[in-house]
Amino acid sequence: MTENAYTRRDDDSSSNNNNNGDDGRGAGRTTGTVLVTSGTGKTGRRVVERLTALGVPVRSGSRTGEVPFDWQDDTGWEAALRGTEAAYVAYYPDLAVPGAAEAMAAFGRTATACGVRRVVLLSGRGEPQAAAAEEALRGAAGRAEVTVVRSAFFAQNFSEGALLDGVIGGELVFPAGTTAEPFLDLDDLADVVVAALTGDGHAGAVYELTGPRSLTFEQAAGELGRAAGRPVRYTPVTGPAYASLLEEFGLSETEAEFLAELFATLLDGHNAATTDDVKRVLGREPKGFADFAREAARDGAWHG
Repeated sequence: MTENAYTRRDDDSSSNNNNNGDDGRGAGRTTGTVLVTSGTGKTGRRVVERLTALGVPVRSGSRTGEVPFDWQDDTGWEAALRGTEAAYVAYYPDLAVPGAAEAMAAFGRTATACGVRRVVLLSGRGEPQAAAAEEALRGAAGRAEVTVVRSAFFAQNFSEGALLDGVIGGELVFPAGTTAEPFLDLDDLADVVVAALTGDGHAGAVYELTGPRSLTFEQAAGELGRAAGRPVRYTPVTGPAYASLLEEFGLSETEAEFLAELFATLLDGHNAATTDDVKRVLGREPKGFADFAREAARDGAWHG
C-alpha cells in the first residue's frame, strides 16, 4: 500500500563521496544527498529520520516544505533533484491511479538528467496498475539503480491513518470481509528503504514486505483492543457502502470509489501470504502486529 490519501495523515550542497561502511548487504554506502519525496508523510518522515541519524544529507520534499516538491507540478522536480545522489519515491496519491505511470516516467527522466544514480520506489503489493508504474520508472531511469519496495497494508493505518478514529471509537468499519492481511510495521519498511538507499546489493531488486503473520481484520481489532485496554470490534461492509461512508467524511465521490475499488482488489486473498524479504534485507524478523499495537498504545496513539 502506497502513500495515498487514505494512508497518509498529512499531506544546499551535495557530496558524492562513498565510505566503505558495512550496512548488512554490501561494503558500499551512499553518503551523497538523498531526496525524500512526500517527506512529511508516514513513510517519508521515517526515512528522513533514519538518514539524518546516519549522517546522510537529506532533502525532505513536500508541497509546502523547505524543499518544494509536488507530484502534481513537475516544474519543481529538477530543482529538488539537482545535486542529489539518490531518491526515495513515495508517489501521491497512489501508484494505481490513472496518470501514475506517466508521472513515474517523467520523474525517471528528470532524475537521469540530474545525475541521480539510485532510486527506491514505494509500491503497493499485488497492484497490477502499480506494477505498470514501476516499469515506467525503470524504463526512464537510464543507468540509475532502481529498487522497488512493495508493501503490505500499513499497521500504522490504525494509529496514524484513517482507521485511527475507528480504534479510538471502538469500531473498525472496513470492506475486508474475512480476508487475512500480513500487516507491515512502517519502521521495518523505513529500515528496508534506507538499506536500499545507502547500501550496495539492491539494484534491480523487488522486495515484497510483510509482517511475520497474517491476521483478519477481526483478529487485528482484537489485538488493538487488548493493547488499548478497551474493546475494539470489526464491522465488515461492502465496497459501495464503504465508498458512501468515505464521502460522508469529506472525500470526493471519485476518490471514495477509487479507494473502495482498490481495497476490493487488494483484499481478495491474493496478498494473504507472508514473505521473508524483511529478514533477507535486514537480517532480522519483522515486527509482529501485537508488538506494534503495544508500542502504539504505550506512545498514546489511542488516548483520544
